Amino acid sequence: MRTVLRAGAMAIAVAAGLLADAPAVHAQGGGVCLGDLTAQGVPERPGERLRFGINPAGEAGAIGPTVPAVPDSPERTLAALERLRPPAAPFVLRLNRFFWSDGEDAFRRFLEATERYSARGFGVELQVRYHPTPSQEGDIGAWVEHVREVVRRFGSNPRVVALQVTNEVNFIPFSPDSSDSAYRGARDALVQGVIAAKDEARRLGYSQLEIGFNWVYRNEPSTERAFWEHLRDSGGQRFVDAVDWVGLDAYPGTVFPPVELAGGGYRDGMVSAISQLRECFMPIAGLGERVPIKVEENGWPTSSQRSYEEQVVALEEMVRAVHDFRGTYNISDYRWFDLRDHLSASENFQHQYGLLRDDYTEKPAFERYRQLVDELALRSPPAAKPRLGLRLGYRPGPRTGRGTRRCVQSRLRATLKGGDVARVRRVEFSVAGRRAVVDGKRPFSRALRLRVLPKGRAHRVSARALLADGRRRTLRRRFVRCGERG
Repeated sequence: MRTVLRAGAMAIAVAAGLLADAPAVHAQGGGVCLGDLTAQGVPERPGERLRFGINPAGEAGAIGPTVPAVPDSPERTLAALERLRPPAAPFVLRLNRFFWSDGEDAFRRFLEATERYSARGFGVELQVRYHPTPSQEGDIGAWVEHVREVVRRFGSNPRVVALQVTNEVNFIPFSPDSSDSAYRGARDALVQGVIAAKDEARRLGYSQLEIGFNWVYRNEPSTERAFWEHLRDSGGQRFVDAVDWVGLDAYPGTVFPPVELAGGGYRDGMVSAISQLRECFMPIAGLGERVPIKVEENGWPTSSQRSYEEQVVALEEMVRAVHDFRGTYNISDYRWFDLRDHLSASENFQHQYGLLRDDYTEKPAFERYRQLVDELALRSPPAAKPRLGLRLGYRPGPRTGRGTRRCVQSRLRATLKGGDVARVRRVEFSVAGRRAVVDGKRPFSRALRLRVLPKGRAHRVSARALLADGRRRTLRRRFVRCGERG
């Protein structure tokens, strides 16, 4: 997907309006909040290394007439992805353009692609687009059922690690091909879709499946604020509890700002985008610093006016900026957009975001991205077991007339412990195989309710931990009966 603000007179006027609206200083409180405008002076705090990935499909949304993409070759696509994937590291493929309007045909195509990629060991992330038909538009109840069906049909695959619900709902509503903002009910589709997806994933025990949504940098500031206030007012705490991550789509030197200078401009552009999302907008919706940011789309297209050499420079600066400030802004993931050109012969640069031309020959940026991923990616020794434990703190209920404890009023606190707790993203605590609570924030400690059991029966408590590298670890403890540990 990709909307480009320089692709026509109207878009140029919009871009000029965005620039004119922006103060030249970092403003908070009563002024317009723009975050950190440059990378200068921003501390590079340490953080866990990034999970890298890429959009593997060549098809891209664009302003203007629809242009058919050059058909892909699944075998050649897989071969290119294998060359990019670093050893002993997760590599996640973001599958875009899963339109609600495409019905069962979309399910068929995306299930086939998911199986093809996951069978080769890639993680898969689905962009679940609202993009309704005219009869579907605004029917949020039907959309919610569609989202639940997506979770049911994809979530059982352990390598399907994330769903992005809707696409760029905050953006200017003139490009339905690329942004769901063009459709009536899009904001409610985002909120209710995220809540429904998380609820269905929890109900089915798909603990590896993280639910999020994305934001594109950027619209006019007052419109942006109204977008985030809508998320807050319509979603409330249920929405906050359902969000595992927030995605960023940022295209310095292409979308906003439409021009950047090499030698630091692209780095500044990424810091500005990330910090504005983190410091200015996520707090409005109650999404605090513990909710990670994923850079879902970041790219720089080539054309007769945009050289392969400049693409390498832009890629290097933007990727390193995300890596350098990952701890500062709590960034967990990075995806380049995208692997292969939509149409290399097109005069429209919106069709040339790829690291490969449409005939699969490499641009110089392909090798540079491979090197950067190999250098910077999160890695975990395959044989190393995470150092984790489960501690249970028990508070018995009052004694009955016979002097026994009443299980029904007892309380149990389960706490994850161990040297690798910092590597955990989420924990699902359960009692007797029934899901109790999901905890996505450290220190991963929750109170659980016990049930009355027949004499001699044990209470079995488990914690299913999802680690940042995609691995899962299940820990189990038991009580023989109320007040007695086993």
